[in-house]
Amino acid sequence: MAAKSSYGVGSMYVPPRKARLVLRDGAVFEGALFGASRAAAGEVVFNTGMVGYPEAITDPSYFGQILALTYPLVGNYGVPSFERDEFGIPRWFESERIQVRGLVVSSYQGEYHHWNAERSLGDWLAREGVPGLFGVDTRALALHLRERGTVPGKIVVDGEPEPAWYDPAAENVVRLVSTREPRTYGAGGPRIALLDCGVKNNIIRCLLRRGASVQVLPWDSDLSSADFDALVLSNGPGDPEMCAEAARGVRALLGGPRPIFGICLGCQLLGLAAGGRTFKLPFGHRGQNQPVLEAATGRWAITSQNHGYALDPASLPEGWEVWFTNGNDGTVEGIRLAGTPHRAVQFHPEAVCGPVDTGYLFDELLADLRGRRD
Repeated sequence: MAAKSSYGVGSMYVPPRKARLVLRDGAVFEGALFGASRAAAGEVVFNTGMVGYPEAITDPSYFGQILALTYPLVGNYGVPSFERDEFGIPRWFESERIQVRGLVVSSYQGEYHHWNAERSLGDWLAREGVPGLFGVDTRALALHLRERGTVPGKIVVDGEPEPAWYDPAAENVVRLVSTREPRTYGAGGPRIALLDCGVKNNIIRCLLRRGASVQVLPWDSDLSSADFDALVLSNGPGDPEMCAEAARGVRALLGGPRPIFGICLGCQLLGLAAGGRTFKLPFGHRGQNQPVLEAATGRWAITSQNHGYALDPASLPEGWEVWFTNGNDGTVEGIRLAGTPHRAVQFHPEAVCGPVDTGYLFDELLADLRGRRD
């Protein structure tokens, strides 16, 4: 396939505008713009994945953040088509739009080669008004964030006013990414109510492909009046304690017969519903290479993750047990309530970060539901 490029027009070269990433702790990282030619502000975080930038930047869990990708070459396979799958869901993206406020990379490749690419990453960012910054030493940035913790930052463009600082933890950003109205996918099979706190599309797809029907509900829905066989709590952005209303709705269902399964933010919400507490991680877990250990079996899995908060295991009441732990820092990666079908994981079982290590969790949920219906 011939190379396609987003640099200039014809033989004309248009030099990129100089810009820099400024952190609130005073650190500055120089670079140049691609994508939208504008400034931006958000919480600066990093992801260690080698591939997957179309999925990452459309993940609602990154809402309000400036994402730095530590893999040194970004853009070489372009951006795939916006086709939809058999369920009417975007096939290659985790939501309908770019969610990050800015993207920071080391080396941006404007020429791309891929059978499914329709445009360059820079063109896509420009179309959606999101600035990118390249030429940054992203490994030095990642080391800085590991030592100092995630901080608010700005992409500052020479000759333009600086934007105000923005911290997504200061407001309930879940309400900004959740669906406004219920929507239903599929018909027949076990009925899943999915509380949308910023759900990734592939979570919906994984449930549908296993024969379930899925009703996606706004984050603050009254669950006591909903008709479903199981409740799934989705991933999402921000501080989980900012959406305490969702946790209160879940609390009323604890101890009941219907399964509850949480993913990422959904794990924190289930813990809050149980009476536990959450805390902010120094720099979060974001990447496709996070090892987790299942306590009961001693089995390890390599998982995809994107979160900045975790549950305090000491705060969980009697009956709740830690199901999975993180192999790097020992933090909670899953919980369950003994003797009930209530459980949650901090990682993403719908993500294909290898041999779909933890996709079996969806199989177990659907098998449990079918067993209850038989």
